[in-house]
Amino acid sequence: MVFLLDDPAPKVRLALAEALADNPDAPRTVILPLSEDQPEIAAQVILRSPVLTDRDLVDLAAGGSGLTRSLIAHRAALSPAVCAALVEVGSVCDALTLLANGSARLTRRSLKQLSERFGDDGEVRALLLDRDDLPSDARHALVEKVGSALASDALVQAAVGRQRLERVTREACDVATIGVAADTHGDEVVRLVEHLRVRGKLTPVFLMQALCAGRIEFFAAAMVDLSGQGERRVRSILADGREPSVRALFEAAGLGSDISALFADAILLWRKDAKRGEHRLSVTARLAARTRLAGDGAQQALLDMIEGLAIAERRQSARSYALTAARDAA
Repeated sequence: MVFLLDDPAPKVRLALAEALADNPDAPRTVILPLSEDQPEIAAQVILRSPVLTDRDLVDLAAGGSGLTRSLIAHRAALSPAVCAALVEVGSVCDALTLLANGSARLTRRSLKQLSERFGDDGEVRALLLDRDDLPSDARHALVEKVGSALASDALVQAAVGRQRLERVTREACDVATIGVAADTHGDEVVRLVEHLRVRGKLTPVFLMQALCAGRIEFFAAAMVDLSGQGERRVRSILADGREPSVRALFEAAGLGSDISALFADAILLWRKDAKRGEHRLSVTARLAARTRLAGDGAQQALLDMIEGLAIAERRQSARSYALTAARDAA
């Protein structure tokens, strides 16, 4: 068999590769040279041979051609190490193949790296966002890339207007981020908060929006991160602390004294609702009714946002009622 590796006829080497590709006892002295033969021959071995180790596949990915990497990406039951190597050196096509390979064991780190390297590609974004195991910080980064792609579209700019499009895109990204927070739990919440802080996204307006939307776990993690206080102490203050303690926590987190009272009001309303079992939508509406005061600067921005949320909630409630009534009447 070793002698046949030097046969000048490709059909001979192809027959050898086909005969040995699925054999776990095939000699490595034959399999390794076949894996580096011309594409038609190498494909048989790269796709199927159980003799090739993770190290062999990593070396092939690093030193081989784009076709070689594509073949490896199609291989069944790819290990995390091989996936990581392909993510490191592969192309967009390799990324698409890996994501479509249901048996490829992509780690969270590899998924995050895929989002960083190829997040500007629409197909890669779609496949990544469809995955339940995508890290929340990577999901948020992809959401922002979607917003950027929409905002840079000339047709959309012409139809909506650049200034209005920027505002709409920013608001949509905030809503999507809060949706990401809703599906994030445990240590992943901490990572998402840190990711948003580094990107400068934990603004007072965004934090209030998250609080009004009922993302209490996320909001508590944000307060821990921004204030530098222990998680147990922060959660205790949010759950049972008096208003001065709550405001002191918020101010330690960087929220100014002019807006800390609004955040304290929201927390106190949530406490009451938790005890009474009321629907969360009432929090925003009642907070909007309680804060119709003249404000300025950051306080006015929060007041406007809260009122906007309350209006949006009432409109959504009206739509739901109308849809239910129409179904009942049908």
